[in-house]
Amino acid sequence: RYFLVGSNPAETKYRVLKIDRTEPKDLVIIDDKHVYTQQEVRELLGRLDLGNRTKIGQKGSSGLSRAVSAFGVVGFVRFLEGYYIVLITKRRKMADIGGHAIYKIEDTNMIYIPNDSVRVTHPDEARYLRIFQNVDLSSNFYFSYSYDLSHSLQYNLTVLRMPLETLKTETTQTRQESFDIFEDEGLSTQGGSGVFGICSKPYEKYVWNGKLLDAVKNTVHRDWLLYIIHGFCGQSKLLIYGRPIYVTLIARRSSKFAGTRFLKRGANCEGDVANEVETEQILYDASVMSFSAGSYSSYVQVRGSVPLYWSQDISTMMPKPPITLDQADPFAHVAALHFDQMLQRFGSPIIILNLVKEREKRKHERILSEELVAAVTYLNQFLPPEHAIIYIPWDMAKYTKSKLCNVLDRLNVIAESVVKKTGFFVNRPDSYCSILRPDEKWNELGGYVVSTGRLQTGVLRTNCVDCLDRTNTAQFMVGKCALAYQLYSLGLIDKPNLQFDTDAVRLFEELYEDHGDTLSLQYGGSQLVHRVKTYRKIAPWTQHSKDIMQTLSRYYSNAFSDADRQDSINLFLGVFKPTEGKPHLWELPTDFYLHHKNTLSLSQTRRSYTYWWTTGVLKHLPLPFDEVTCAENRRKLTVKKFHKYEEEIDIHNEFFRPYELSSFDETFCLAMTNSTRDFMPKNVGIDPSPFTVRKPDETGKSVLGNKSNREETVLQRKTAASAPPPPSEEAVSSSSEDDSGTDKEDEGAVSQRSTPVKVTDTGDNTKITENVVQSTKDVYGVNLSDVPSEDDLTIYARFVQLGQSQHKQDKSSQQFCSKLHLDRVINLIPISSFSQDNIYEVQPPRTDRKSIEIFHAHIQAGRGNMQPLGKDDFLMYREYIRNRYM
Repeated sequence: RYFLVGSNPAETKYRVLKIDRTEPKDLVIIDDKHVYTQQEVRELLGRLDLGNRTKIGQKGSSGLSRAVSAFGVVGFVRFLEGYYIVLITKRRKMADIGGHAIYKIEDTNMIYIPNDSVRVTHPDEARYLRIFQNVDLSSNFYFSYSYDLSHSLQYNLTVLRMPLETLKTETTQTRQESFDIFEDEGLSTQGGSGVFGICSKPYEKYVWNGKLLDAVKNTVHRDWLLYIIHGFCGQSKLLIYGRPIYVTLIARRSSKFAGTRFLKRGANCEGDVANEVETEQILYDASVMSFSAGSYSSYVQVRGSVPLYWSQDISTMMPKPPITLDQADPFAHVAALHFDQMLQRFGSPIIILNLVKEREKRKHERILSEELVAAVTYLNQFLPPEHAIIYIPWDMAKYTKSKLCNVLDRLNVIAESVVKKTGFFVNRPDSYCSILRPDEKWNELGGYVVSTGRLQTGVLRTNCVDCLDRTNTAQFMVGKCALAYQLYSLGLIDKPNLQFDTDAVRLFEELYEDHGDTLSLQYGGSQLVHRVKTYRKIAPWTQHSKDIMQTLSRYYSNAFSDADRQDSINLFLGVFKPTEGKPHLWELPTDFYLHHKNTLSLSQTRRSYTYWWTTGVLKHLPLPFDEVTCAENRRKLTVKKFHKYEEEIDIHNEFFRPYELSSFDETFCLAMTNSTRDFMPKNVGIDPSPFTVRKPDETGKSVLGNKSNREETVLQRKTAASAPPPPSEEAVSSSSEDDSGTDKEDEGAVSQRSTPVKVTDTGDNTKITENVVQSTKDVYGVNLSDVPSEDDLTIYARFVQLGQSQHKQDKSSQQFCSKLHLDRVINLIPISSFSQDNIYEVQPPRTDRKSIEIFHAHIQAGRGNMQPLGKDDFLMYREYIRNRYM
């Protein structure tokens, strides 16, 4: 047997999975659903070790031996022999959202489960294994233990605020004997010490290991299920006079109709389109961490192929193969399915920005434009006018060639109108300063205003032919416009406008270029050919030769390696399942039938050509159907009860980890791109605001991208998806068959069931940043000592010991402890007389009645309303005059 032992980050709670290795082709997994303490797990593994030794007292290989240490289970897969388990063995922290860490997979390990004694060999197994491993899990696959990456921040925070009473009534009625939706784990439901948490099902479209987890989804506890997304994740720090604002970009690539550039075009019969990516930019104030108290804002936009049946024949070996429409679709059936999905997820209005060419000598891209206009016009007939799909055609290539107009100025106008229509998400009501000094643009903003803030309703869907170069620039311009509104809503700028050549926009542009390069490599096989600088016409002359190289690289990839990559994706996503007696994957002439289910069987129900949306969607517009409180959505939620002293919900302990000795040099927040360090001029005498326009020679990095500079910064940046991992990175044990608990968290991260890898090599880092960071003498006027003194280190070590000893105490018993027992625990008393006191809200202290009356009289006097004077006042005034003048 294999025993899989998983733990929480503090290594105080454990779960154990037993995997049977005697079955040659079936997967037998036993999960006892019990939560073990560290002591219990040690005893269990000790007993197993003793029981499996051939001779009593013998040590060595015959007992229990550790096979591998890992950070999570990607899933289980079977080809023609037995099952394999895929484990994450290395990871790197890429971002942090409200204390929830997001990791990139750096390395994985596949282990064959059945024993050699029962293995039934097959000649084609090795070839399937090779094809499966062709999907490089170490490039741009992301996961988080405690944050749902498949949903947007708006969905996650809206669900969290859903009233618990409505959920409780729904769920308790449908309780089953075998599974308790409140999964109390030994807690009484009546007691007042419980805290409820809501857990939602992931959005399957953006989950890439859904099929790999299907085999165990219903047999193991949900803590074992780790959903991964594919795309891009990057985070940068914007310092506004020392206040840290984290700008995060998350791109989720759809796992439906996924594939490479020329092999996946248009849409399939279920309305899923090729190269569909949802990009979300999240902005939050990192000085306040929790979702309930902090300020969070997000904006979502989508890219995807034109939703029609179309393709390009690559057998001709032309750089631009002709576009052909494969099927006539007079009732826009495929487009209807696609836009129905979008209405459910995003609400209305759906805005299409179509960037394909309108005027051509030989009709090529225009074919798609004409068909798309016809489809949108047909579908809009049946929608209410206020929720109609908005279509914006704009020939970006034509505008780029003309010398008279500026492409980005025109895009900026489009971006403003789009953001005004959709609005954006922010979890705080409008700040007082924006009510005092309202901006006219702010008052015209769309979206949906609620008591807790604003919701984004509707989405911008951008497309060109490939949805790579032109689309990325358009998305950057819309993102830049939304970023200005987001900063304004958090009270960080006085007008919702951002200028080019400011530190903030340069930082954002670099993030978007990494995002564009990564998505382009995944779909097209090369990095971006045209960048934002190309369209601004400020790119250096060397950029043209690079563009030619990228074009050649893209052509080579499309012609020679895309077919193999497509086979790998089909196998990884479970689109093709190897079966005995049926043709193998490499024997299929095409994968058309795998992606178009209607070619193999006729569907019994035909959708209406006029009422083309799902029932119930229209009723809730402009709000997205997925986010409204209804019975269907409640079924996707699970409510879990926690004890209020439980570690899992103690975000302070999870994030700051007072029971561990951590090195600040290696924390994630120091390694990410920083507007002050990477973009601000060296001499601090210049205005340090990130919203000041700078000349190219004034910045920390040259705007034109000097080659050596660029290479240095790529090395230094940890957000660049293509940058290699630091050389010192080692995989350290976590959810594995280990009970020793030696691994320590080096990044101050939060997670539910694991312990992170060491993130940076400090030796390397200091070498690179020497010429970027100013000395402390320049910035603060004093030299800070390099190494803390011995006394300071002793105090810090004692602080950590205090944390460790308090952590070991059973917190639930604290409330019953007497005063004598509590003497050892430090009791911190707030020194402010304001009961609620943080940077967002202040609860004023209580004052007595007489003070209030004096204050009111003072205010009235200022307005000229004098109070009638009493006898005492006259006597006092006379005394004053006598002393002053007589």
